[in-house]
Amino acid sequence: MAVLTVREYARIGVCADAPRQEGMDAAWLPQASFDWLCAEFERLRGGGAALVQRDGARWLRLDQYVGVMECPDGTTLEVLPKHVTADGDHASARRLLRRMLCTVLDIPPREGSLAGVALFDLPLNEWVMARFLAALDELVKRGLRFDYTRVREEQVFLRGRLDTTRQLRQPPTRAHLFHLEHDVFSEDRPENRLLRSALDCVCARTRNPGSWRLAHELSTRMAGVPRSTHVATDLRAWGTDRLMAHYRPVRPLCELILSGQSPLALRGDWRSPSMMFPMERLFERYVGVCLARQFAPAWQVGGAASEHLCSHQGKGWFNLIPDFLLRRGEELRVLDTKWKVLDGLASDSREKYGLKQADFYQMFAYGQRYLEGAGEMALVYPLHAGFDQALPVFAFDARLRLWVLPFDLEQGKLVVPEGW
Repeated sequence: MAVLTVREYARIGVCADAPRQEGMDAAWLPQASFDWLCAEFERLRGGGAALVQRDGARWLRLDQYVGVMECPDGTTLEVLPKHVTADGDHASARRLLRRMLCTVLDIPPREGSLAGVALFDLPLNEWVMARFLAALDELVKRGLRFDYTRVREEQVFLRGRLDTTRQLRQPPTRAHLFHLEHDVFSEDRPENRLLRSALDCVCARTRNPGSWRLAHELSTRMAGVPRSTHVATDLRAWGTDRLMAHYRPVRPLCELILSGQSPLALRGDWRSPSMMFPMERLFERYVGVCLARQFAPAWQVGGAASEHLCSHQGKGWFNLIPDFLLRRGEELRVLDTKWKVLDGLASDSREKYGLKQADFYQMFAYGQRYLEGAGEMALVYPLHAGFDQALPVFAFDARLRLWVLPFDLEQGKLVVPEGW
């Protein structure tokens, strides 16, 4: 099985022989896999896939989705964040992506052991499955939660409560059978059914020998648990009381494996270990969790109530919703995240650091609606070697200022200048 590792915005082309890649920005797939990938990215983007013509060939230009997709021919395409600068620097990109997912999904970090360090070399889907198996193994060792399940059945002996209504309707030929209702104390509860279904997916999908061995061992130990027939219903019924606290670490991993129940994950029609995440949305959520940790308790970090750009016939038109509002008493600041790479040295009027005029229009509108034209705002971009400190402040006027700030993905902290 071929594994092709590229980064965001890489080009995928068609080849006549085996799949191959050139660095992190170009890869080639057979025609059938290429057509399937085009259809999959068209579905993910909600519109036409980014197909381009170059040098007489047809290419697919990937967009801001990261993760892993397996084509029907078995070729695995791993897409890493675009912050990777060196072609061979896969480990740091995988480490970053996993840290962001752990933070956003509230998965406890467990990378201190030798086994955890070895997981850095695995693609994202194998890492998620390995983490799920480790969490499930610990849960099974602590003991699965049992619950009472109501059972209705016919027996030749009395057990529990006799259902007199049904019994009176019993035909004479079956008068020797009793209609019974009783409770059975068993493992058949929504959480365990979901875990069993996720475990079955791992058994079928994993290609890591250690994960395969542990998955089948756990499958034997959970043989008495039925599979979930209604995943969405069972997820809504997942218990959150203190008696289910030890189930908490395994839930987000279980959701990811069960093909897209997490709001970040997406699934295609092909039954493959595909796990794709919109990087812009993942970055926004990661920043939100980290900001709440960094600025607590002085500032409160939260989302914004919807304001509108204008009103028409008594109704608001064109929503204005920034990513975050920072509150400290009566003081309010507006922040918006952008998953783009800036060049801190391109300060001339032509390059403008790589900033987009549309983003400044957007922030100006936020300033008018949320700050009444007076206050501090910030655009947050990922930190990298070419952008490691705040840019000089941008002034819309004497009262309304906009900062462009880097966010340290490794440390999970916003880099703020003095006086901000």
